[in-house]
Amino acid sequence: MTKRENFNELLTIATASNRSDLVEFINHELELLDKKNKAPKKPTATQIENEKIKDEIIAVISNSEKGMTATEIVKSLDREISVSKVTALLTQLREDNTVVRTVDKRKAYFSIA
Repeated sequence: MTKRENFNELLTIATASNRSDLVEFINHELELLDKKNKAPKKPTATQIENEKIKDEIIAVISNSEKGMTATEIVKSLDREISVSKVTALLTQLREDNTVVRTVDKRKAYFSIA
């Protein structure tokens, strides 16, 4: 059970037993949870770095006439990065409809959408 579910259950019990002081306290705690969930979250340092890498990946793919595999993209980048990280970033780019993935002879090729 989540914290919110626990507070809602306690609210039901407090309401049934006519404990207005507990009801007021639980409602306040629920408001604090709402406030916490709505607070804007800053991107982490890793997320900021990943955005830079995505831009580099897009630049590399843009210079290619045909699609490129993740391994070819890694070799074209000017940094040490694993193929699995590039694949994960390509998946994010694909979900954003920035990159298209096509499969030819069981090999995945990525190109700009």
